[in-house]
Amino acid sequence: MVGQSESRATILLEPFVHQVGGHLSVMKYDEHTVCKPLVSQELSFYESLPLAMRQFTPQYKGIVSVHLKKDGLGNLTLVASPSRQPEGCVRLDRTIGDSSVTIWRQCRWAASAGTGGEHALVRWSHTQLTRTFKDSCLGKMLRRTDLQYHTDSLLEDANRNQPERNSYNPWGLHCHRQHLNRMSSKHNENKLHQFLLLENVVSKYNYPCILDLKMGTRQHGDDASEEKKARHIKKCEQSTSASLGVRIGGMQVYQADTGHFLCKDKYYGRKLSPEGFRQTLHQFLCNGNHLRTDLLEPIILRLKALLSVIRKQSSYRFYSSSLLIIYDGQEHKDGTAPLDNHLPFPKPNCSVSQSTNPSRVDVRMIDFAHTTFKGSKCNHTTYDGPDHGYIFGLENLIKILQNISEGK
Repeated sequence: MVGQSESRATILLEPFVHQVGGHLSVMKYDEHTVCKPLVSQELSFYESLPLAMRQFTPQYKGIVSVHLKKDGLGNLTLVASPSRQPEGCVRLDRTIGDSSVTIWRQCRWAASAGTGGEHALVRWSHTQLTRTFKDSCLGKMLRRTDLQYHTDSLLEDANRNQPERNSYNPWGLHCHRQHLNRMSSKHNENKLHQFLLLENVVSKYNYPCILDLKMGTRQHGDDASEEKKARHIKKCEQSTSASLGVRIGGMQVYQADTGHFLCKDKYYGRKLSPEGFRQTLHQFLCNGNHLRTDLLEPIILRLKALLSVIRKQSSYRFYSSSLLIIYDGQEHKDGTAPLDNHLPFPKPNCSVSQSTNPSRVDVRMIDFAHTTFKGSKCNHTTYDGPDHGYIFGLENLIKILQNISEGK
């Protein structure tokens, strides 16, 4: 039986700094768990997840109640009220006056000061952090990644268009700020919101390189209004969703030569031609020193395994879902993923690096708010056969990666 004082413990939710895509705010709950606003259709998917798909989705960990908290200065935070206090998490009553929270708020709202609005640059240096902050749960998270995000110009695409130079991350902070504004304008502090608890699929990586891919030739759900349907159809027609069945929804890749994460957002991804998409995949596999060819075979094998599973899922339609490709941006000299945090890197020049040891990679499907399937609790159209739009995207993705592997 959990004690009364323990059951009332609250957890300060932190922005999940490795969110590279989507529009709903994803929050860090603890080191191995993230949470996001509950959508009944997504919950239905996780509750009836086919066994074969579980290796390709985050582990579902349950539901938690979340509410807004406002301090005397009017600063908004989100706090979770679990029945039990997870080990190693930030307790609100211990940190609300802490310098770590003050710095976090300053950083969180600094993004709104940029002239680019959605594309504001946030750069947090270690010198800003107090000793207390460094030792906190949040401080350890920020130190681990340095939070040095910036963008460089990629290669020109087939239409000789340069990507936007002001498309800066952290994307998660942008989503978090918008989400807080929406919640505060619609609800009071006492309103309880239900959030899904999901596995943090990047927690095992020192420098997580993440590619968020919007999969399929159709993005609108069955419940979309005619206006929303038309908007999504237009986005697909004007992007690689129509031609390839996949488009870039966001990206961060660690650059070993600079110690920064190179980031791109969904607006960048929508503008890419098929050739620009291929070049961005190449960029995702280049760490500033060399092309990580050691990643290609394990990624391709994992995608082929997913393809085999999707082909067997009759009635499923994964509208508006994403596929994450993840690897560790820090590597040993031999090209394999490291176990410690202080390893030297080769001299920069983006040459090709060969390795006989497979690197640790991961492929995960996420975002199932518009996923439909036979037997779902939500009202929707029932479809026959597998999701051919999703399959089309996977097949093209595998083909492009195979061409990169072969030097084409």
